[in-house]
Amino acid sequence: MDNQTYLHHISTAGLAIADAARHSLDAPVLACSPWCVADLLWHVGEVHLFWESIAASGSTDPSSVMRANRPIDTDMIRWYEAGVDALVDTLSRLDPDQPVWTWSGPQTVSWIIRRMAHETAIHAWDAQWAVGMRPHIDPALASDGIDEFVYVMTPHFREGQPIVGGSVHLHCTDVEGEWLLTPGDGLELIATREHAKGSVALRGSAEDLLLVLWRRSPIDVVEVFGNAAVAERFLMRSDLD
Repeated sequence: MDNQTYLHHISTAGLAIADAARHSLDAPVLACSPWCVADLLWHVGEVHLFWESIAASGSTDPSSVMRANRPIDTDMIRWYEAGVDALVDTLSRLDPDQPVWTWSGPQTVSWIIRRMAHETAIHAWDAQWAVGMRPHIDPALASDGIDEFVYVMTPHFREGQPIVGGSVHLHCTDVEGEWLLTPGDGLELIATREHAKGSVALRGSAEDLLLVLWRRSPIDVVEVFGNAAVAERFLMRSDLD
């Protein structure tokens, strides 16, 4: 997926969050309990502001970024939308290969572009679900989101989690996308993009698989073949906070 497509998804998902907020700022966001939509809006807006500042300054020191003060609820949507516009504008005009600080993967603007596309898309789903809308994540974006989850999120695991105890195969049924995660040393999982048999396989649409990985949907929305206990341990492993 190219950077222009990611930028398009940042913009459209960003506006979807604002649209959901216009329906209700008070609706509870179950996936991010105890947040309400206003809290979600503040979180995403603050994340956008942080990464816009990192990208614009070319900073290699995240502690140098000034933090915003939370606006009052009546100003929240306007403040948030201005942040979406600033983020897209900044990322659009920068060289994707420009070096910047990131917490994982390649330390370039392109990493920020991809991360913000998926961060915003997942939280757009959260916001729309919270206010009773029918959210949908583009299948190609969802498949790419699974790839990002596999390579960016799975190396960061929660304290106290047991070893997965087997290999996990992920398989999209509506678009291209297959991954195998096999145990390495300790809690490490080694990821490859391939069709291969694992201790357990999770099969489903890219959107359903992505939402299961991000613990937005229960595992029973996808097909599970093999050792279900391995799947459950895998899904609880990643630190998503």
